[in-house]
Amino acid sequence: MLTLYQRLALSYLLLLGLLLGLGLHGSSLLRRAAQDGFARQAIALTAVAVLFGALVSAGCLWSVVRPLRRAASSARRIGQGELQHRVEWRSRDHLGAIATEINRMAVLIRDLRDTESGRKQLEHQLSDAVVQSIFEPVVVTDAKGQVLKLNQAATEVLGEHSADRHALTRTPGGEQILRAVREAVAMRQPIAHEGDAAVLPLQIGEEKRSYRLRTTPMRDADGKLLGAVSVLEDITQIRDIDHFKTRFLTIASQKIRQPLEQVRLSLYTLSRGFAGELRPLQADLVHGAELETERLNDLMSDLIEVSELESGRREIRMERVRPIDVFRETYLRHREEAQRKKIDLEIRAFSDLSHINADRRALRSIMDNLMTNALRCTAEGGSIQMEAKEHKDMVQFAVRDSGHGIAAERLPGIFGRFNAGPGEGTGLGLALVRRLVELLGGQVSVESRLGHGSKFSFTIPAATGVPTRHPIEVG
Repeated sequence: MLTLYQRLALSYLLLLGLLLGLGLHGSSLLRRAAQDGFARQAIALTAVAVLFGALVSAGCLWSVVRPLRRAASSARRIGQGELQHRVEWRSRDHLGAIATEINRMAVLIRDLRDTESGRKQLEHQLSDAVVQSIFEPVVVTDAKGQVLKLNQAATEVLGEHSADRHALTRTPGGEQILRAVREAVAMRQPIAHEGDAAVLPLQIGEEKRSYRLRTTPMRDADGKLLGAVSVLEDITQIRDIDHFKTRFLTIASQKIRQPLEQVRLSLYTLSRGFAGELRPLQADLVHGAELETERLNDLMSDLIEVSELESGRREIRMERVRPIDVFRETYLRHREEAQRKKIDLEIRAFSDLSHINADRRALRSIMDNLMTNALRCTAEGGSIQMEAKEHKDMVQFAVRDSGHGIAAERLPGIFGRFNAGPGEGTGLGLALVRRLVELLGGQVSVESRLGHGSKFSFTIPAATGVPTRHPIEVG
């Protein structure tokens, strides 16, 4: 199918050919019928008429082609994004109507683009204002860990040059921020560090302050990872109060323990009859007092151990330990109580499990707290199993009981301080277990359902193999 330009060109050629044919035919007739002079004049006039017709045809063709080309060029510029440009066509024919509609569409597209751009700019300004209005330092990074934005508080804490990722690595605390960002991006879940390792001690002017880092990944509507937001929570006052509380508990526990020992010694003397024979009611009262003093002594022991951990005075001596030895020692310490309650105590672990790197005193505290809870929560005729297995470069320990279980709403905070329910001990045992396990480089977890028992698990790094030489090879 011919284009408009091709059709106009073909029409011009046909018209030109028709004019030439008519001119030649008329000149031949005039040459035969007229005198020679008149014939030459007729031929000249015919040539002039043909030339004039050709020029008129070319002018008509150009008058049609030129505006069409200009209209096509204008439409092309509008299509390429120059929405302020317009198609100029003043006539009211069909092409004029097309030009008018093209101009109207350009105006609508421009208004729509300006509206969308304004909306995005407003959203960007609002998001910036929200980030800047947050009192705590905020660091926004992309999916690769590149720093995108810092609010005013973060700039004051980390310094003016902290917006540069390479400068941030040289900023005190900057490397820990980027490490938390990488963890959040890799795990695709929020990271809320609670341990001392995540506390950033920073020097702000002449003042030392402590910040706790919280990192949350950002995703779009399709779940694609966009980056991460890291917030530095100022916990200077909280840590000061916590240190004061720990110091107070340490002093109070030590001061109370001495008179408590005297009370326990006196009750022991009475219960054994060294101060004379007791009547049945007196014996019951003394026995009850002994039980309460034992509970109070356990509380004092837990408080002292927690305070030692909090203050950093707890000395950790790492050594190679066999998991089966840990279970056997725990079994011997709690066998008598288990037999008294008719609870089946069982060890489920191979003797050739890899050695672990751990502190024996810490392992004893961990296992004793878990076993004490298991024995307390398990009714007569129940069972408790101590299990161990290897997983990659870790050894996983577990204490499983057939007790009454733990309610689901209590599980998230089960390892917090003073989280015990009625008749469940001091409430410090599991908090102590978590701190000790983390101190040894592992993690602790719990699985439980009401009426189906509980399973407390913790991991300890396996010991690195040490190559030894057989005595016959020496020398």
